[in-house]
Amino acid sequence: MAIAAERFTALDVFRGITICFMIIVNAPGSGATVWAPLDHAAWFGFTPTDLVFPSFLFAVGNALSFSKKKLETDAAFIGKILKRTVIIFLLGYLMYWFPFFHRVNAGWEFNALGHTRIMGVLQRIALCYFFGALIVHYGSKKTAVIIAILLLIGYWVFLIQFGEPGNIYSMLGNAGTRLDILIMGNEHLYHDKGGPIAFDPEGLLSTLTGIVNVIGGYLAGAFIQRKGKNYETVARLFICGTLLIVLALFWGQFFPIAKKLWTSSFTLLTIGIDLCILGLLVYVIEIEKIKRGAGFFLTFGKNSLAIYLLSELLLTTLQLIWVAPGVSFYEWINRVFYQHLFPGALGTLVFAICYMLLCWLVAYAMDKKKIYVEI
Repeated sequence: MAIAAERFTALDVFRGITICFMIIVNAPGSGATVWAPLDHAAWFGFTPTDLVFPSFLFAVGNALSFSKKKLETDAAFIGKILKRTVIIFLLGYLMYWFPFFHRVNAGWEFNALGHTRIMGVLQRIALCYFFGALIVHYGSKKTAVIIAILLLIGYWVFLIQFGEPGNIYSMLGNAGTRLDILIMGNEHLYHDKGGPIAFDPEGLLSTLTGIVNVIGGYLAGAFIQRKGKNYETVARLFICGTLLIVLALFWGQFFPIAKKLWTSSFTLLTIGIDLCILGLLVYVIEIEKIKRGAGFFLTFGKNSLAIYLLSELLLTTLQLIWVAPGVSFYEWINRVFYQHLFPGALGTLVFAICYMLLCWLVAYAMDKKKIYVEI
């Protein structure tokens, strides 16, 4: 029982690493082609950036393994997760609506509600958290595994049965896009660079497989707490992670790995990689007691939601402020400083790292003042 109540630094560091890299990949500089590892795969395939979002969902599952209380009443449990879900979803919705106005030649124009994006990163996190919490609270670990398998296979079958014949995995022909347009409408989906093509990488249907990432994180967290800090724990995490990666690569021959579709093979691949990363962190931090640098990531983890929101809203603000007609502060500082000193893709990388460090300073100041934003 003592193990179950013990806090594992490795899990907290994992969450902090995820936030750190989420900020980096969401804030690449401008003026040059983005450094390839900071960009998502065009469609099929996999890049390091593709791992960031599913890792955050995995970390949400880790947190659930600590927050589960057997003595909590059903009413209290449902009330708590419903409140968190609604708040996180609304924060995500407002974040995409922000700054509520946009520039036009003659001045400013209100962002009409009829054109606001409904789904998004925080919205998916909210829904995956809600359903993941229900599954792990009311079901056994075996039940959670069975549900995860059904979600992965069911999503594959749905795409095959209801996608456009011959284009079941294409951007506009997949069943997820067709369902999003049917339920939410074209104007409420993501439009890349404001173009006419509506496709939401955080759509409703692919949220089903995102739930599996939360379940995977929960099972990993519960396993680590049950087994403790030892070599067996590390070995099993690596073995399970490797098996899932192999299974994902095999399944990917029939159901391609694609982050934007959040395919079942992509889900298994990301869970497998996360298990291996977590195993490495447990070995280094919990067994070998090497904690140098851990504090940097722990600072991010203590205010993960608040810092993520700050990073997104501040970036939007920098793109909104003009230093010259048609030139935002974001574009200007990249042009006159980062692209001048570090031409090309390197400049985009340096800007992203500097921006992340700026957000870290805010997180550090909040931590020093004992300011922690929780929902």
